[in-house]
Amino acid sequence: MNTMLEVNGLYKNFKELEVLRGVSLKIDEGEVVAVIGPSGSGKTTLLRCVTQLERATRGSIKICGEVLCEDSPDGSVYVDKQKRHELLLKMGLVFQSFNLFPHYNVLKNIIKAPMDVQGKSRQEAEEIARRLLEKMNLADKEGAYPYQLSGGQQQRVSIARAMALSPALLLFDEPTSALDPELTGEVLKVIRGLADEGMTMMVVTHEMAFAREVADRVIFMDDGVIVADDRPEAIFSGSGNERIEAFLSRF
Repeated sequence: MNTMLEVNGLYKNFKELEVLRGVSLKIDEGEVVAVIGPSGSGKTTLLRCVTQLERATRGSIKICGEVLCEDSPDGSVYVDKQKRHELLLKMGLVFQSFNLFPHYNVLKNIIKAPMDVQGKSRQEAEEIARRLLEKMNLADKEGAYPYQLSGGQQQRVSIARAMALSPALLLFDEPTSALDPELTGEVLKVIRGLADEGMTMMVVTHEMAFAREVADRVIFMDDGVIVADDRPEAIFSGSGNERIEAFLSRF
């Protein structure tokens, strides 16, 4: 089985603040891994390092078996700009705040990256976009602008936009945290569908029921380290870890 993401000994410092402290993990093709833990535990920083929004201080990252950065005595050493760009295109990132272009309609939001980044023709990009909108149950919204959509609809467009580049690995940063509870279900249903299709995903989430039901593995982070990485039933049974049990008792 192919390894889609491998992180070893990852550290991230913001000046004196050490946010990640030696994080190591591996995600294989087709796996869905949920990352849970309290605010400030380093979950989002981990995603940002993997997707190159932040540079690692120390440690190594591999994407689809290819090196993004390697550890050295002087810190993480990155591959050249062209290679970083190639690896970036193997991943899709869905933010908690949608991040759609407000002045573009739904269709243009989705086709922009395939045309600009991958060089696809407008016709091909539109065919891909319409197929994804159908999957997201948004086929009738291609001409709408973000302000005309509900939060749940905007997030589904964001997922379609990420999928339009055919990523090997899809990463979500709290994809439902900006949504009302009644809209959360429609987004989680889409992510469940992607899981059923075998999409490799890493989902930072506060939806414990989703993590329990959909994830193949659950990673619990606290204070910049991985406290536990196990099957959902092992994590949610309490696992004898007081820190995990204290966190889960709030849900």
